[in-house]
Amino acid sequence: MSHLASPQFAARFRSRRFVTSVISLMAFSVAWIATEATAEDGTSTLRVGAATSNITPPLGEKIVGGWTPVPATLIHDELHARCIVFDDGKTQVAIVACDNVGIPREVFDHAKNLAEQASGLPASHQLLASTHTHSATTARGETKTQPSEELTAYQQFVARRIADAISQAMTRRQPARIGYGFVDEPSEVFNRRWFVTDSRLGTNPFGGTDQVRMNPPRGNAALDRQAGPVDPQISFLCAVDLQDRPIALLANYSLHYVGGVPSGEVSADYFGYFAKAIEQRLGADEETFVAMLTNGTSGDVNNIDFRNSQPKRYQPYEKMREVAGKVADRVHESYDAVEFKDSIEVAVAASDLTLDVRQPSEAMLAHFAKFNADPDAETTHRREAIYAKRVAAIAAGPKTVTVPLQAIRLGDLGIAAIPFETFAETGLEIKERAPTKHAFTIELAGGSYGYLPTPRQHRFGGYETWLGTNNVQKDASVLIVDELMRLFESIQPTSDRPTDGS
Repeated sequence: MSHLASPQFAARFRSRRFVTSVISLMAFSVAWIATEATAEDGTSTLRVGAATSNITPPLGEKIVGGWTPVPATLIHDELHARCIVFDDGKTQVAIVACDNVGIPREVFDHAKNLAEQASGLPASHQLLASTHTHSATTARGETKTQPSEELTAYQQFVARRIADAISQAMTRRQPARIGYGFVDEPSEVFNRRWFVTDSRLGTNPFGGTDQVRMNPPRGNAALDRQAGPVDPQISFLCAVDLQDRPIALLANYSLHYVGGVPSGEVSADYFGYFAKAIEQRLGADEETFVAMLTNGTSGDVNNIDFRNSQPKRYQPYEKMREVAGKVADRVHESYDAVEFKDSIEVAVAASDLTLDVRQPSEAMLAHFAKFNADPDAETTHRREAIYAKRVAAIAAGPKTVTVPLQAIRLGDLGIAAIPFETFAETGLEIKERAPTKHAFTIELAGGSYGYLPTPRQHRFGGYETWLGTNNVQKDASVLIVDELMRLFESIQPTSDRPTDGS
């Protein structure tokens, strides 16, 4: 493990200052806690169901992985919503991973309501997330802080198909045993934010200079050090039937996306390749087995080693196959050591947190004023015109945004859900602070509100901190982690909770 992934290094980047800010936490917060999941005759009541549904868009829909959207012209590989339902006999919870760059809350909420109507599974028991593939057409709205009043045809289609996957998984529930494991794959995770010694590399669209540059020139002499840690751990959860045949597998890895896709082509990226690779390695039945790879806390992580000035050149899709193969290999190598259980407790809690939307300063508005008079005005930064539009939209939009948070407990494994592109150091903090024995985080879950830098990273600047890339108050990561810890505590087994005076 590299020094960047060590707990000591992560701790140095973890802000302990809890800045007072104006927030509103909705009073409504509900936790559902299951009782012992064993039938009266002593047999296990644990059941697991899994299903997929196709969410591939029609050609012509816009791919938004780059700065300028392009229409889809070719489907390289189909996109899916992949679902696993866990049922301990008292409580059911569904986890769905969708091959999409980011799905807004209103689409996910519509899908949850449809699934609840069809299957009876409460909307609050559904964790829906995007994988952040940059080669999928978008289901986003116009802005991340302004909910869409009406859903587009593709948004409605995605919601319907997510609901179908959940309903099918509920129908396919069968007696099962589950287990989990953890293994590192450090070779494909690098913090993409670098301190630079040349101020020309730190210019931003707002007329200022940052300490940190996202994706700097490879091998540049001005590269000083990476601005944060990485999390190399692959967490995985698997279910088998009573004959030990694989039913489903959920893995989590804190790597952004891989890319290497020709313009206009649609692909699920390495998330889709992983699902196929682990199925093959386990010798699972392709007609019934469902695998998914969820995106961990990777808002500041990619698989590019910027110290290397002469990287290997890859053909389209070659690198994502390689990364998916490595992740699948690590999971497969650890699979035989997994201890499967036929009885666990399932619990889930959810709440809404209201955050302030960051507002442009007078200086920022003055800087972009020239574009109000002349949209084709000369720019001083190549992204200046893009951020002029984003800042104007934020200034005209709502001043607060209410985001969903979830915590799931499967036995002594905790899963946190955050609707942002979350930094690795936040994920490491959740793993350290969670009251469960083990934990991991699924990002872009429940919605898609932009990047979530920590307060410390905001001070460094860089792309992920720019207004229009990040949209909420600068201490939002602190508030979110604290609220997730409260949710986890609310669903701990009764015997594990502290009593008054302890």
